[in-house]
Amino acid sequence: MSLNDAVPHAVSGGALPLATDASASRALAKNSVGLAHIVFFVVAAAAPLTAVVGASPAAFAFGNGPGVPGAFVLAGLLYLVFSVGFTAMSRHVGGAGAFYTYIAQGIGKPAGVGGAMMALVTYSAVQIAVYALFGVFVAGALAPFGIELPWWVWAYVALIAVMACGQRNIAFSGAILGVCMVAEIAILLLLDIGIVLKGGGPEGFTFSAFAPSTVFAPGLGVALVFVIGSFIGFEATAIFGEEAENPEKTIPRATYVAVLLITLFYAFSTWAAVQFYGPSQVQGIAEKGLEAFYFTAAAEVLGGWSVEVMNLLLITSLFACILSFHNTINRYFFALGREGLALRALGKVHEVHGSPHIAGYVQSAVAAVILALFIAAGADPYTTVFSFMSALAVLGILAVQVLVSLAVIRFFRVTPTRHGIWTTLIAPVLGLVGLAGALVLVTVNLSLLTGSDGPLVMAFPYGLAVVFLLGAGFALYLRQRRPELYASLGEVFA
Repeated sequence: MSLNDAVPHAVSGGALPLATDASASRALAKNSVGLAHIVFFVVAAAAPLTAVVGASPAAFAFGNGPGVPGAFVLAGLLYLVFSVGFTAMSRHVGGAGAFYTYIAQGIGKPAGVGGAMMALVTYSAVQIAVYALFGVFVAGALAPFGIELPWWVWAYVALIAVMACGQRNIAFSGAILGVCMVAEIAILLLLDIGIVLKGGGPEGFTFSAFAPSTVFAPGLGVALVFVIGSFIGFEATAIFGEEAENPEKTIPRATYVAVLLITLFYAFSTWAAVQFYGPSQVQGIAEKGLEAFYFTAAAEVLGGWSVEVMNLLLITSLFACILSFHNTINRYFFALGREGLALRALGKVHEVHGSPHIAGYVQSAVAAVILALFIAAGADPYTTVFSFMSALAVLGILAVQVLVSLAVIRFFRVTPTRHGIWTTLIAPVLGLVGLAGALVLVTVNLSLLTGSDGPLVMAFPYGLAVVFLLGAGFALYLRQRRPELYASLGEVFA
């Protein structure tokens, strides 16, 4: 069963002063976003409604059944532990380079460039996957009204809209994401609270979903494959360090708040589903109807209107997810451009909005080309585009996070700091072990995640390794041929 089968077939910021010198034209808008905006970006990237309604039914069906809420808690704890060293290091390095800067400062410049290349592939894969899903959902929603256009038309409409939003000051995107996030969370909370007020389901209330015997039941590893993927995007807090208000405090707080919100929301929503169907029945029901799993509950608890609203909010959830990752990718391109690893023009910012607008144009063009290749090949938006790209993204983000964990450990071994051993060694090592284990789980379950065991899918881990080696090799080439540029790598944002 592929991940796509788990997805329902439902179908202000103000202007900034003009730059006055060359350096200003290469700096992102300072103090543009606060804690709330950054949290909106991160939670929107996680696409809560899509993750809960789309991915969790597959975790219920093929994983540890009623233990899925506990699996979300485990994943949340893993990322909280990872965040200890991650946020501590953010006080020493920061900026739009994010993982690139962390790895370059902690492990070395070749590894930093290789990690940046993997991160770009990862976030681009997420974006392509969600563009395809958005196109299918919109096409399905409009078909009953006589508007029948191919899915890719709506995917390109979304691409243009997202590109336009990304040109504005970062707070403008933050405001849009805030509205979308509140709306999608609200409908699920209504369902969850409705289930609670209803008194649960046939087996009443129980907290057995969090009991170790339930959580660590057979199938936990499979459940974590879907659960870990639902957290992609939380690490983007560091990317906005250059634009954040008081980044030394805002970035760590935003990271912890985002991880806690995502964890609590996912755990509560999936726990409510267990109560509705009953711990002994939930896995069998999910197996019989992944697509209807949450919609059946919503129709019974809230009424038919909620199904239509949920379908609509799935679309806005996907748009918010794309917009969030668009801004993330922009800042990676911007970082590489300003460092001289890519076209220097990518490192320029908009004179009015302070946004990396050229990077936005370039990465949108890249996304458009990749979508065009899928379209020309006749690829199915579900079984190929969304499914394959989602799997590649989960693999990629875990691989990069493993590198970041290593970077944090090595950075604090050679950097004087007042942080304690828990922050500089114990937590990063625990995070490294957990993330490496998750990477292995995803790798061995690729066929489940994609619904395919073809050579292309099985080559994903090797492809990511090649991307890393190419990036590292390019950095080594620069060390030999352009030593002055190599010397500055990873230092622009330090």
